[in-house]
Amino acid sequence: MKELWVGPQIHSFQTFAEFASEFSLGEQDAVLTNEYIYDPLMKREALACAYIFQEKYGVGEPTDVMIDKILEEVHKLNCKRIVAVGGGTIIDIAKILILKNAVNVDVLFDQDVLEKEKELVIIPTTCGTGSEATNLSIINRTKKGTKMGLGVPAMYADYAVLIPEFLKTLPYYVFATSSIDALIHAVEAYLGPKRSEYTTIFAVEAIKEILKGYFKIVQDGEEQRFELSEQFLRASNYAGIAFGNSGCAAVHAMSYALGAKYHVPHGESNYQFFTEVLRKYMEKNPSGLIQNLNDLIFEVSAQCGFDAVNRWKDGIEVLEVLLAKILSKKQMREYGASQVDVELFAQSTVDNQQRLLANNYVALSKEEIQEIYQARL
Repeated sequence: MKELWVGPQIHSFQTFAEFASEFSLGEQDAVLTNEYIYDPLMKREALACAYIFQEKYGVGEPTDVMIDKILEEVHKLNCKRIVAVGGGTIIDIAKILILKNAVNVDVLFDQDVLEKEKELVIIPTTCGTGSEATNLSIINRTKKGTKMGLGVPAMYADYAVLIPEFLKTLPYYVFATSSIDALIHAVEAYLGPKRSEYTTIFAVEAIKEILKGYFKIVQDGEEQRFELSEQFLRASNYAGIAFGNSGCAAVHAMSYALGAKYHVPHGESNYQFFTEVLRKYMEKNPSGLIQNLNDLIFEVSAQCGFDAVNRWKDGIEVLEVLLAKILSKKQMREYGASQVDVELFAQSTVDNQQRLLANNYVALSKEEIQEIYQARL
């Protein structure tokens, strides 16, 4: 049995300038990023790279339309290496750009074998996706009306580079949604049937570090996140390694229909269903690993001076209370969802997300998935 696969080499630098010098960035490189990331931290280096700004080709999370336009631009360049500097959208797009015969997204999903043509370096600028450690790209396939994942060995980065400098300018909302996403990655990897002793090590460490950071922020205020940048960046990376090997599950599976139709950012969409899915797991099998997760949450709470054991009935309630202090959670109707969506979303999840549902802690029926959607409406 495969225990652990870490695709990229992992490097860390304090600043982008240190990285650019060490990796000799130059004419052979195409840097995929956003202008708001480029201007404060990269522009001053005056590198001879080609720069591709994602927002010129479409806004929001990756769609097949957006990626196809960027592929056309990359085909005009004579680059040997793609350097992705950004959040989940940038990283997911970059993994497509390095593939051989990448004519468009539809062609790639129809191919049985995909090969790497260019070297890939990924620098995450949020503390959530963990995508720098995985071979997965999540794309909104507009013709199908849902998000779908593409993942083959060729899509692993050659290098994942952690630079906490980028988190120093991260808006609080982006920090909150991305770090919650990282926590969900770690929890789903911890509970999933494909977990191993190795993935469990990374998942547990990610859970601990994120929860400790949250307790610190609740105690000392939002600005405390800047002091914790390196801690959250590494925790996100740990979570990426964990779920890159053992997979995500129902939380992610359920988030895609909502995110695709109402353009809800990925981390916020996942947050919608996180503790509700855990509650359903607890209801169906309370004595398995879900109990170990409860114990872990109580343990971290006690270390942080939060008397969770005597105040709350279980670790899931602790999560709900703590996460509500980090970011308030909306109901689906606040994004525009209606009663009609509940059954449609459940059916779409069952039809399109079996890859993820197979990783559930316990199996969930369509009716149970629909119950969760209904509760969140």
